[in-house]
Amino acid sequence: MSTTITLDDDVALVLFELLASDRIENELRGLEAPERIALWALEGCLEKNLVEPFSPEYAQLLEKARVSLVERFGE
Repeated sequence: MSTTITLDDDVALVLFELLASDRIENELRGLEAPERIALWALEGCLEKNLVEPFSPEYAQLLEKARVSLVERFGE
C-alpha cells in the first residue's frame, strides 16, 4: 500500500530540515521504533524529491521558505 501526499515547496523544505536535524531525536527521545522509522522514511522521501538541500544557497532558500510560511499562515 502507498499513500501520496502533495506538499507546498516551502512546507516540504522546512519539514525536511526539521527531520534532517537532530531536533526530532533530541526533543522526542520517547519515540518508539515504528515512529522513528516512519519519520526516517518521510525524510528519505523528501530528500529524494528536493533539490534545494544540495544547493550552495540552501541556507538562504530555507530562510526564504520559513519566512514565507510565517507570512502565509502566521505564528
